[in-house]
Amino acid sequence: MSAPGNRVANRRKIEPVLRRLNGLHPLNAAESELVDRLGAHAEEHRPGAELTAQGSSHPVPRLMLSGWACRQRLLPDGRRQIFGFVLPGDLISFYAQSRPLTQVSITALTRVETADASALKAAALDGGAYPALARIMAATASQDEERLLDHVVRLGRHTAYERVAHLLLELRERLAAAGLGDDRRFPLPITQEALADALGLSVVHINRILQQLRRERLIEMRTGQVVLLDPNLLNQVSDYQPPTVRDVS
Repeated sequence: MSAPGNRVANRRKIEPVLRRLNGLHPLNAAESELVDRLGAHAEEHRPGAELTAQGSSHPVPRLMLSGWACRQRLLPDGRRQIFGFVLPGDLISFYAQSRPLTQVSITALTRVETADASALKAAALDGGAYPALARIMAATASQDEERLLDHVVRLGRHTAYERVAHLLLELRERLAAAGLGDDRRFPLPITQEALADALGLSVVHINRILQQLRRERLIEMRTGQVVLLDPNLLNQVSDYQPPTVRDVS
């Protein structure tokens, strides 16, 4: 039997996942217990470590417990395109059918903790015994697709100013769902280089836009944290719409 201190620490690790999942569909007691147990088996990854390698045809399902990672593709000359950020509370490779990540890796941007979610995925495939997990699996796939389409629009049609505003609102919404922020404040422990690679801009251009948002009193940036001073105006600028949670029952 684990010590009380260990149980508290494990619960703290798994809390973002539980909040995120319950926000999609409320878990029953058996499902919550299954998720809770996974927090005791955390695996640490250093910045730059691949959680899923490029070309992996059978990626290991994982729970993102802490830290930030990204889905990325590296070009032969070293340039990088980030397709999206993987945040605490997220599910990685959690789909009903295998979706090979050819030429895409999931790479840690900070120190990261994950837990193997193979047992959780197997339970989610049993919709009779674990109905909420089955719905969450479908909802996760749907939201990931919506966010990828948003990212295409962001890169293809938004101005640089709109891109930054849109991404900040997305990060705020996702982190709040995991209990790691609120409607104005959230952590941002990544570099401007990572933001630039996600938004198809240079680091100089990213810095210029962030400075402009500061001057206009729309954001504050402190060490590893962002405060949105006028999220409604940022929403008007970027037309950010959170992905829907569809009832697939």
